[in-house]
Amino acid sequence: MPHYDLAIIGSGSGNSLITPFWDGRKVALVDGGVFGGTCLNVGCIPTKMFVYPTSLAAAPREAGRLGVDLALDKVHWNGIRDRIFGRIDAISESGRRYRAEELDHVDLYQEHARFTGPRTLRTASGVEITADQVVVAAGSRPVLPDVPGMGLPQVHTSDTVMRIDGLPSRVVVVGGGYIAAEFAAIFAGFGVRVTQVNRTDRLLRGHDAEIAGRFAAAAAARWTLRSGLALHSVEDNGDGSVDAVFTDDDGGKVRVPADVVLVATGRTPNTDRLGADAAGFDLDEDGTLAADGYLRVLSGGKPLDGVFALGDAVNRYQLKHVANREARVVAHNLEHPGRLRSIDYTAVPSAVFSSPQIASVGLTEDQARSTAAPGTDIVSVVQEYGSTAYGWAMEDDEGVVKLVAERSTGRLLGAHILGQEASNLIQPLVQAMYLETPVHQLARGPYWIHPALMEVVENALLALDVDVPEDAPL
Repeated sequence: MPHYDLAIIGSGSGNSLITPFWDGRKVALVDGGVFGGTCLNVGCIPTKMFVYPTSLAAAPREAGRLGVDLALDKVHWNGIRDRIFGRIDAISESGRRYRAEELDHVDLYQEHARFTGPRTLRTASGVEITADQVVVAAGSRPVLPDVPGMGLPQVHTSDTVMRIDGLPSRVVVVGGGYIAAEFAAIFAGFGVRVTQVNRTDRLLRGHDAEIAGRFAAAAAARWTLRSGLALHSVEDNGDGSVDAVFTDDDGGKVRVPADVVLVATGRTPNTDRLGADAAGFDLDEDGTLAADGYLRVLSGGKPLDGVFALGDAVNRYQLKHVANREARVVAHNLEHPGRLRSIDYTAVPSAVFSSPQIASVGLTEDQARSTAAPGTDIVSVVQEYGSTAYGWAMEDDEGVVKLVAERSTGRLLGAHILGQEASNLIQPLVQAMYLETPVHQLARGPYWIHPALMEVVENALLALDVDVPEDAPL
């Protein structure tokens, strides 16, 4: 029975825990999936490597509005795919080889494992592992609905759809979240006939209602949106195509023909595959591991000594930048058990790299109003891209910045941006929320470049009806 100083389950952000501190100590790295985890192989990185070329493919439509004739000749899907995964797969294999073959103190177990106790594991091949300290960084996976046809080769999740052979003519995207929105935009930008079908009338449920509504209107101009339909089955037509079959509220059937059906109905943490019960780990209602502020896993409501967790297995964000921050905290706590550091989730931003982009941080307007203390005056503002000089240059009629704040203190509670470069434009607002910079100070203190697109953020801040001290910058 091999014993280790540290055992890590998951080779995504968990891989970064193997710092020089562990040289001369024994480390087990356990992962039955592709080395490198979700972000590298099937998530953030390859999807954005598709997003950029699809934005180029969609450029003729934008250019035509501005008096420039461009034409899209051909999309070389297989070439784009091979360029992306030629790089991704090489990075994954290089990381695997480094851990498996080049480090004497690291043993890589390329198989799944289950806990038999808080710090004991049994791999799929039957190897028993014990460790002084354990980190669970097992990630998450796509959810497939339990309906007929999910095993058909035309049915994909985000894990597999990027590697299909050839650009399909028709894609049905099932779901209304950020993954569905991003892939709908990718395929539509490449000229595919996309139909996005959602069970409810609301896309992007976690986002501000106004932003979600504006996004839906923009999306409907780019691809077909259908709502109020639940996936019933996928049926093979025998000619390479399928019908995605949905039911409406009255039980009626709606059939949508497709060459590819992408099921993007959410992700679930992999904790159900770890034997959490045998280890005595507490789970939250969403299936993530319960942990304290130091990211120590809880058992019976109390932290387990030497057992930590990070990433999708423990947090609700399912964001790589959150997992990376958690990895730094866990790495410190593993190496300095007498000086534990806590995780800080202040002002965690997120972005949807669809068309148009969305970026968000903090509370929605509804959340701010429903959670405000009695007597607290909540104010909001919506500033259109088209109200600025750069917006004029773009002839933009979609982009907006929405801000939510407390009137009396000028404290920024939430920021939501829809439009070009939203994921970049939001960063000063993230920093302001983290540093507790009042709205008036951020708007009037630093200079803002004119006529950059960032001016729309400045104008939104200036338009917020917050109390401004007499000695505030002019």
